[in-house]
Amino acid sequence: MMFRFTGIRSFAKLWKNNPYLGVGPGHSYNSPLLQDWYGIRNQQKFFSLKTASPQNTKAMDLLAAKARHRRKGDGGSNKVSPEFPHLFAAGAAKKRAQMNPQSKDHALPPERNIIELPTKPLNSEQWDKLKEDFKGKADFENWILSQMIRHSSSVDVAKSLLAWVAGKNNGIVSYNLLVKYLYLCVFHKQTSEVFDVYEIMKARYKSLESGASTLLIRGLIHSDRWREALLLLEDMKKVMTPSIKNYNDCIQGALHQDVNIAWNLYQELLGHNLIPMMETLKAFFDFGKDIKDDQYSNKLLDILLYLRNNKLYPGESFAHSIKTWFESIPGEQWKGQFTTIQKSGQCLGCGKTIESIHLSSEEYEFLKGKIMTDVIDGGDQYKKTTPQELKRFQNFVKYCPPFDIVIDGLNVAKMFPKARESQVLLDVVSQLAKQNLRVLVLGRKHMLMPSARWRKDEMEKVQKQASCFFADNISEDDPFLLYATLHSGNHCKFITKDLLRDHKACLPDAKTQRLFFKWQQGHQLAIISRCPRSKITFQHILSYDTVVQTTGDSWHIPYDEDLVERCSYEVPTRWLCLHQKT
Repeated sequence: MMFRFTGIRSFAKLWKNNPYLGVGPGHSYNSPLLQDWYGIRNQQKFFSLKTASPQNTKAMDLLAAKARHRRKGDGGSNKVSPEFPHLFAAGAAKKRAQMNPQSKDHALPPERNIIELPTKPLNSEQWDKLKEDFKGKADFENWILSQMIRHSSSVDVAKSLLAWVAGKNNGIVSYNLLVKYLYLCVFHKQTSEVFDVYEIMKARYKSLESGASTLLIRGLIHSDRWREALLLLEDMKKVMTPSIKNYNDCIQGALHQDVNIAWNLYQELLGHNLIPMMETLKAFFDFGKDIKDDQYSNKLLDILLYLRNNKLYPGESFAHSIKTWFESIPGEQWKGQFTTIQKSGQCLGCGKTIESIHLSSEEYEFLKGKIMTDVIDGGDQYKKTTPQELKRFQNFVKYCPPFDIVIDGLNVAKMFPKARESQVLLDVVSQLAKQNLRVLVLGRKHMLMPSARWRKDEMEKVQKQASCFFADNISEDDPFLLYATLHSGNHCKFITKDLLRDHKACLPDAKTQRLFFKWQQGHQLAIISRCPRSKITFQHILSYDTVVQTTGDSWHIPYDEDLVERCSYEVPTRWLCLHQKT
């Protein structure tokens, strides 16, 4: 697609150097902009039953409390870490990767620039020479403007490039080059240049693709032509659902012009089932510091409840904005502090107890039903097992008393690569059996074949101390683990290092997935070390739910720290504690 400059105004006049007209303070244009455009009996040898004993809930309660650090002098081969982060704590995955590097990264040599990018505007002859020196296979004009974007080159340099292109093509510059130039103008907040590009596009094209519209919205929304950005948003709605970034830009710009428009856009965004950017929500709180209006305040509290209901966490900067807003409310005497929560679930800041991680009986039965229908019966487990084997397992569990612990045997046995698998599994089972816990070990049939890694005598000891079920070697263990744990009741815990994300994804909606994650956090035991003499250290299970919560006169808000990389299955460890002074 091409356009011709002639017929609008002279190229030199159109691309004049204009002073920066300014946009909102603290607003920056980052590189993500660019992304917007472009039979049991016959098989009984494969399972065994431990003689049933009364359910021991007291032993279960003591299980986590018996965790101890390894004695000094123990060998390090079986130790994960004395300060191993909690399985679900923010940053834990990164720390595990650092402590257990699988392979060294082989960094590729940096890409060598074919030519050196100019740092000041060039004339026609200089551009001719630069193109002559260009040895790349790509189109020179597009390549060099892409490099300018990559290195945030000056708008003036890019403008001289477009002037040279237009001079060579009878005033015609391609649409692609124009959009790339627009990106640089928006990035450098050159509002007057954005206006000029917008005028050209309005004159030449009846409609714009989403990339150009996204750039123009961001370039216009903080100027005195902000309403035109909203018109561009309306045009986008005719053919597609605008992106979260489009709504974010329009909301932040409208907030300082017409707050009702900003709130309407926010509701519209939610109506599309889009999750707002945290900077969008932060903008509402920042703006609210100067507004003494109960209706506005209630809407901000609704945002906090939205975070709770969707298990979302504000960033550190957003948490500071929330704290500042609460403390600015006249007459309510809110006081905020940043703190942590003790293992008991008590806030170190105010002493209040955080909501329990354990599901209510209604929540448990609801989740159990969903997992049975969507993961066990309706999931993809038959790709790794057969209906006959699943039925065999269900009958096995049916005639067993409820278990206290369900172990993914193969997964647990391979947790310590330098140790023999059967010995690791035996150590875990023996320690749990000593606490009078009913244990189920799920394994594969090959584990019963004597080998250097699977000793027959050790596996026989495992079967004497725990009930065991050995599935076909091709079978997937996780559906069996979930079924047995849920069938045994809400007290039952399970041990695996698998985070079960695939099975969580099988659940039909976000609410059920969040409920599954809450159940998982309260039931998954993690092994953090193994001593040479069979001593296994288990990590404590979280007793509290990491979610935004309120008691009316207090708020507790978990938030992401700036310097901590949190995976989607991890939760923050830092909290904003807000309470009213009495």
